[in-house]
Amino acid sequence: MPPRRRKRLDPASFDLPVEKLRGGAYTDRATRRAGEVFAADAPGPQVTLQVSSERAGVLAGTDEAIALLKLACEDWSGLAVHSLYDGDRVEGAEAVMTIEGPYALFAQLEPLVLGILARRTRIATYTRLLAEAARIKPVLVFTSRHDVWPAHAGDSHAVGVGGGYAASDDMALSGRAAPKTAIVPYALIAASEGDAVRAAQRFAGHVGDGVELLVPADYENDSTRTAVEVARAMAGRLWGVRLATSDYLVDRSIFPMMGTFPPTGVNPQLVWNVRNALDAEGFGEVRIVATGDFGVDRIRRYEEDGVPVDAYGVPVTLFGTRYGFAADVVSVNGKPQARVGREARASARLEKVK
Repeated sequence: MPPRRRKRLDPASFDLPVEKLRGGAYTDRATRRAGEVFAADAPGPQVTLQVSSERAGVLAGTDEAIALLKLACEDWSGLAVHSLYDGDRVEGAEAVMTIEGPYALFAQLEPLVLGILARRTRIATYTRLLAEAARIKPVLVFTSRHDVWPAHAGDSHAVGVGGGYAASDDMALSGRAAPKTAIVPYALIAASEGDAVRAAQRFAGHVGDGVELLVPADYENDSTRTAVEVARAMAGRLWGVRLATSDYLVDRSIFPMMGTFPPTGVNPQLVWNVRNALDAEGFGEVRIVATGDFGVDRIRRYEEDGVPVDAYGVPVTLFGTRYGFAADVVSVNGKPQARVGREARASARLEKVK
């Protein structure tokens, strides 16, 4: 069987500030100055830079790192780059990319390559853990409101690489935005005098036919009532209701049940209350999305207990696990030359980048 052909993202997809990058912006001074030293010593050394993972995970950011090299290097044709692909599983200390050519050409880009790979791999790896914990249920990751805007596009792509869905639809370079679904914002409910039904109707008219809505049910802290009212009014247009009750609040449907379980936030009983209320009204097709502080352990616990969640919403701020990459020169002018313990590691998995 021939090997599977894989495509890389167009470098233009990342909208990089090319001129600033070429001018040395965003890199560290030590690396930039090393490049200047070699540039002054023409023709300078020809090196092989090996980029290695520090721990096992789901690799992401290779397309973005390659885009950086292609667009911000003064002479891409002077480099030979071999790389794994986004989505590849990697082991600790495994070579994921090599860059061969005049060191002065790409020295100032080295720290940026490492930073891209570290952040995107961290997100892809943790998203994969969340997706596995949720089994076949979607994991929606909210990137746009939890980090600075330049990070959104690459983060959304990494979410898709990990098997999740970017809730910030338009930023998902990988095409894994939640399909044909739009989230009604809380601000529109507020501007509709706190009426979730009216906000959903207005939003539906704006996004047009063929797009189903995900509507927050917790605006008035009465999620069961709101969920049923929205389901009645938006039959045929409602994909699901979103539960995002604050950990400092107790939903009104929980009041009569307090005393036997932690009552705050999005708890299992609240999910059951909403599910039972929707089912009783004949809205079994309406999904429930639970959002908030849902990490791997909590999602796994909900799944094991059979809590009727249809999808989980997770902020990218939860992805706090450390993930890093190391870059080491392993040959100079065709001869082995490496820091002890960082010697070249041959890898048949690396493919030439065109």
